[in-house]
Amino acid sequence: MSEVALARLQFATTTTFHFFFVPLTLGLVILVAIMETLYVVRGDEKYKRMTKFWGTLFLINFAIGVATGLVQEFQFGMNWSEYSRFMGDIFGVPLAIEALLAFFMESTFIGVWVFSWDKLPKKLHAALIWLVALGSNLSAFWILVANSFMQHPTGYVLRNGRAELESFVAIATNPNVFYQFTHVFFAGLSTGAFVVMGISAWHLLRRREVAEFAASMKIGVIAALVGSIMVATVGHFQAQYIIKEQPMKFAAMEAVWEDTPDPAPWSLFAIIDENRQENPVNIEIPYLGSLLSYNKLSGSITGMKTIQKEYEAKYGPGNYIPPVKWTYWSFRVMVLVGGLMILLALWGLALWGRFETSRAFLVSSIWMIASPFIANSTGWWVAEIGRQPWIVQGLLKTSEAVTPASVVPAGTVLLSLIGFNLLYLVLGLIDLGLMIKYAQRPMREPEEAGDEALAY
Repeated sequence: MSEVALARLQFATTTTFHFFFVPLTLGLVILVAIMETLYVVRGDEKYKRMTKFWGTLFLINFAIGVATGLVQEFQFGMNWSEYSRFMGDIFGVPLAIEALLAFFMESTFIGVWVFSWDKLPKKLHAALIWLVALGSNLSAFWILVANSFMQHPTGYVLRNGRAELESFVAIATNPNVFYQFTHVFFAGLSTGAFVVMGISAWHLLRRREVAEFAASMKIGVIAALVGSIMVATVGHFQAQYIIKEQPMKFAAMEAVWEDTPDPAPWSLFAIIDENRQENPVNIEIPYLGSLLSYNKLSGSITGMKTIQKEYEAKYGPGNYIPPVKWTYWSFRVMVLVGGLMILLALWGLALWGRFETSRAFLVSSIWMIASPFIANSTGWWVAEIGRQPWIVQGLLKTSEAVTPASVVPAGTVLLSLIGFNLLYLVLGLIDLGLMIKYAQRPMREPEEAGDEALAY
């Protein structure tokens, strides 16, 4: 494999692994903050126990997430030095704000929150966890500001072969940021909700601390329903935005090689031949492509072959079609899993207050813990793989952004690829072990729980 392929594989594996933790951090901290707020408002010790239980899982996830995130920055200098040279003036600004403002804010208030139980007034202590939630989501916002420039460059000027900052306001208010951040925010809420639902279901199946875990399940079901529906809604409008700004990505998402008829069908299942640029098998639903793309029963979708010719005229010779199979199937897995998440949340709403009466629902909730992580990963693959061959849309190709082989040869990249992934494997096993260990523990101390906890 070339140094370009190895560098891409390394960034893909490490980023995907890191992104397991990010949405859970963003969503779980909000749910923990809601639980502590309920404790302050109602004065019920049950919510305090819930806050500490779920807060412990949040802290474990946060710590591993920080550790895995550090590697991302190193790769910019190691494997992607040409990208750093081209984009450093712009990419560095939001990342610096993220580190100096949002991350420091988040980390500081986490420490104070952990060590100030029963030392600060209840309202002030609850305010700390809300500040942690604010810092976490601000951190995500600034990272997505940087990524949004790569999807839709704004507020820049090309000078001396580099993209230089011309308008910070234009970069921070990039229209792509609204769709990306909103999508990630509600994806995080869904992730935290399904983890809470699944672990609560595990305890409810064993009739342990029913009051606490039934209350946790209620919070999880509401958050899951709101988060899942909003992810689907925002994703719908984000796809319509992509039609205008990244038409090649959208065409790859739908495996559209030739311009579709008007009205356009929607591909339900396709066997894709990328070499011949055709779909030998393509099961389609009439009219649905136009409806999803334009909110009406008319309108065609421009095919990849047409866009390829337009890009060749605009950017010069080259292949501008992304990996279609990856983009097409990642999108459909994301949509399928997202639909199942909405159905489970609706099922939970129908069982409101009677969760322990349905073993099927509880077992399904446990299995569905994995669902948001699958949806998050495949959604991120669509965003990044579908942009290829660009690392910065219309400005810099991925093949031009990698560190030259004379500086970092393929063998060196392969060595670091193996090293990072072995390290991540160890961290992943540690995180999984800690999460399982603390997720199985009771909320109440033995003297509080009585015979139930002693039996446990």
